[in-house]
Amino acid sequence: MIKAVDLRKGRAVVYEGDIYTVHESQHVAKGNKRSYMQTKLKNIKSGVMREVRFTVDERLEIPFIESKEYEYLYQDASGYVLMESVTFEQITINGELFGDAVKFLTENQKITLTQCGEQMISAELPFVVELTVTDTTPAIKGATATNQLKEAILDSGAKIRVPPFVENGERVRVDTRTGEYMDRAK
Repeated sequence: MIKAVDLRKGRAVVYEGDIYTVHESQHVAKGNKRSYMQTKLKNIKSGVMREVRFTVDERLEIPFIESKEYEYLYQDASGYVLMESVTFEQITINGELFGDAVKFLTENQKITLTQCGEQMISAELPFVVELTVTDTTPAIKGATATNQLKEAILDSGAKIRVPPFVENGERVRVDTRTGEYMDRAK
């Protein structure tokens, strides 16, 4: 059991007999009135979003959640094909589980799948990935303005903004949570 005040984004909980993931959670305290938790919950089976208000001391059940490591193989018409790292069993999942991070997905990349029973809850890429710049404009000599970024296309197909000194063929590190350039890969 977990108190409602401890709810955080990504946490799975049982509410009214169904399993939900927390998408937003905010503690609200107004003057003399009792504080409460305002949350947005997503039903993992139906995908329906609900706004729910809990008292801070209300207790929720935590379902048994299992995380396994998989390796991304390829994409076909039915979805993204992954292979479990231990048993080499292959499964196909929907791209919605990756969220916006799907644009940073490359072959043979390690993925962490979270599941409750047979139901897949989420698929997470590493927080930082190294990708190759395939197309960007060349650096302009004499352009010394700071914080001037240019667009670059990566080998995964994603478009990001990079500093002017980054050139085609260079490996860069990208934060998959924000989609921002971090630095050159070493």
